[in-house]
Amino acid sequence: MSSEAMQVRDAGPGFGAGGDAQEVPAGYKRTELGVVPDEWETCQLSSLGSGSILPIKAGPFGSSLTKATYVPDGYKVYGQEQVIRGDHLYGDYYITRKKYLELESCAVRAGDILISLVGTAGKLLVVPDGAPPGIINPRLIRFSFDRSRVNARFFQFLFESEQVQDRLARQAQGGTMGVLNAGNLRPFRVQMPRPREQRAIAEALSDVDGLLGALEVLIAKKRAIKQAAMQQLLTGKTRLPGFSGEWETKRLSEDVTLLSGHHVMARDCNSRGVGIPYLTGPADFPCRRIQQTKFTVRPTTLCRQGDILVTVKGSGSGTLIEADREYCISRQLMAIRTSFWNSRFLFCCLLQNASSIVAASTGLIPGLSRGDILEQELPIPPDPSEQDAIATVISDMDSEIAALEARRDKTRAIKQGMMQQLLTGRVRLVKPEAAA
Repeated sequence: MSSEAMQVRDAGPGFGAGGDAQEVPAGYKRTELGVVPDEWETCQLSSLGSGSILPIKAGPFGSSLTKATYVPDGYKVYGQEQVIRGDHLYGDYYITRKKYLELESCAVRAGDILISLVGTAGKLLVVPDGAPPGIINPRLIRFSFDRSRVNARFFQFLFESEQVQDRLARQAQGGTMGVLNAGNLRPFRVQMPRPREQRAIAEALSDVDGLLGALEVLIAKKRAIKQAAMQQLLTGKTRLPGFSGEWETKRLSEDVTLLSGHHVMARDCNSRGVGIPYLTGPADFPCRRIQQTKFTVRPTTLCRQGDILVTVKGSGSGTLIEADREYCISRQLMAIRTSFWNSRFLFCCLLQNASSIVAASTGLIPGLSRGDILEQELPIPPDPSEQDAIATVISDMDSEIAALEARRDKTRAIKQGMMQQLLTGRVRLVKPEAAA
């Protein structure tokens, strides 16, 4: 990042796209994209090219690439899978040299920017140096911009920003499965700082991306360690210090009480936070966290904090979550309540054996009966203190992972804020007079 002092300019309520200006600060100007620094340009994408290579190139017609076209090795065919994964090496579709030369106008070169057109419309991949030679398929468009004017990494951050993505969504065709095309991208306008500032912005945001990547790797490592520990501790293969004796195989029916949920009429539900939170199924606990979106003042079945909720109807049958407070539960859920066993230990055991629970869900519409749940057999240490100790070890691991996830989420929020400031020119990383 540039060592020059960062300059922060707040243009007030008129700053940003589409706002009605009360006042444009000194050093800024108003454009169709909002208030930007004086030396920034607003450019059509079609104007950013150089030489004979088209700045915006659609992939070949679908009939040019068929199953019969592909060979085991050769010139790579780049498609959505590489863009979605952010990995230019992913995938194994290839064509012959003869076919490559036939479609060479769609060739991919280092520094090109590939954009997905369907489904994940607007997601980009910058082709790095040393990438395998190849072509784009019909689901991509290739941007080949003048490198003296456009920093590819900056452009990726700009194009994937919320502001640009919102504009793209309004232009995309096809409703929920938005579809872009070269025709509506050519006149699309973006705000462009001068190259030096583009580089500074790209470096700053790339540094944050590096931190995010390192956190993701660490989180994945901690999750793998936890999974390995659970496989050992929850089967008795590894014992914690101070514990011995044989484990026993027990049925859930020997200790737990199973509560069936009941439906709450729509007229008795609200989204205003009035009453008891009402859970209706896996949609209420995505990413292993309960989200409170519905409430009722006329609750039916109530679960307690520490109960284990299991989905018993529909495609999510067998999904498990721990209740972190009292909830009203619908007929799509049942609550497993322990009498003597450690509920956290039991929850971890059930997660380890989730496949057997899911396997019990049968029928045209998947579902679990009370018997399917109560007849589940699990290895249990007879000493309650060993259950407690194992639960504590696993909970400590969960807390460590949760802390890393919170740090990652905070870093993502910081990056989002940086993008909103840097990509609009509200915060400058170079002095205006040195921006050339």
